[in-house]
Amino acid sequence: MKITLKASHNEVSARSLFADFVAITKARLAISVVFSSVAGYLLGFSDEHPFSWLTLFLLAVGGYCMVGASNVFNQIIEKDLDALMDRTKNRPIPAGKVTVKGAFALGAVLTIAGLAILYSINPKTAMFGAISIFLYVSVYTPLKTKTPLSVFVGAFPGAIPFMLGWVAAVGRFDIEAGTLFLIQFFWQFPHFWAIGWFLFDDYKKGGFFMLPTGKKDKKTAIQIILYTIWLIVASLLPVAGYTGQFKISIYAAAIVLLLGVWMLMAAIKLYKKMDAQTAKKLMLVSVSYISLLQVIYVIDKFLR
Repeated sequence: MKITLKASHNEVSARSLFADFVAITKARLAISVVFSSVAGYLLGFSDEHPFSWLTLFLLAVGGYCMVGASNVFNQIIEKDLDALMDRTKNRPIPAGKVTVKGAFALGAVLTIAGLAILYSINPKTAMFGAISIFLYVSVYTPLKTKTPLSVFVGAFPGAIPFMLGWVAAVGRFDIEAGTLFLIQFFWQFPHFWAIGWFLFDDYKKGGFFMLPTGKKDKKTAIQIILYTIWLIVASLLPVAGYTGQFKISIYAAAIVLLLGVWMLMAAIKLYKKMDAQTAKKLMLVSVSYISLLQVIYVIDKFLR
């Protein structure tokens, strides 16, 4: 009887630890970032740079470690502000489930492990991984309570994962990796401004400045539309023949254009309605857009 109870207690503890790990590393976000890196790798390998399951595995694990570490350090820095907002008050640190020391130790381990794993692929992959975590933790996070420009700064580490996969495949940063970076860079703005719009009141409790004008107004909505247009243009660059080995067919370009129009219509709808529900829908559309875009790019490569 005692053995049964002890086993049950251990099982609950292990489950609780796993749940805390998932929450503090923001597993869902981290996995979506890893997905982008994997897509970039699948686009980057070639006869000159052959596909490797080991490299793909190391990229996924190392990428998760780096994103997880960024999220851990972010939550340490923002622990007092997280406690003020409904969206974040139940995170492990403000809820008292994980201590700051424990979180810092986890973040340090993930950083070292992530850098080591990415370095084993090639030095440039590790370098960009390090740049990403530095910008996210040391620049973007502190700026969130200071200026709406934090979204611009945050767009740089946010855009690295897609091109990181290409760098992992070829071992260098080139026009192809730059194009992947540019696409995900422009995507960041309508995506995060949509989040900043429908969570405006909650962010306000923590003193975060996420919208470009600081308000849910027409100027913000116009900027969302403009950056969505830039995103569409960037996403179609590979069909024009100016992006090196990264090319897409005219058929893929047509589908990519339709995807862009879908997202643009969601942005225009926000301009017309100016409400949180429409902003949330735009956010959901943006998440679907970037995932589908990457899938289309990869499928087109294998069909050509």
